[in-house]
Amino acid sequence: MVIGLLTLELHFPGAQSLKDKRQALRSLEQRVRNRHNVSLAEVDGQDLWQRATLAVVSVNTDQVHLEQTLTSVAGEAASARDVELVDQHMELL
Repeated sequence: MVIGLLTLELHFPGAQSLKDKRQALRSLEQRVRNRHNVSLAEVDGQDLWQRATLAVVSVNTDQVHLEQTLTSVAGEAASARDVELVDQHMELL
């Protein structure tokens, strides 16, 4: 069994309030959940209106498939509207 953790540092350049940020973040989270079998949580920056750290976790028996899934999630975040991917870090346990 392999556990994958993807940490995404996100910037919301158009957000003028926490409501704007949460709307864009909720849209990204919903899209990722619908396309990939992963769990997501905002783990840092909850009170900042233009920044967020998103943790994405998945479990699989195939390490290659897990890496492909998390790479695909990072690509989804990088191409999302209203969101800029600042940094990403993947760990496999």
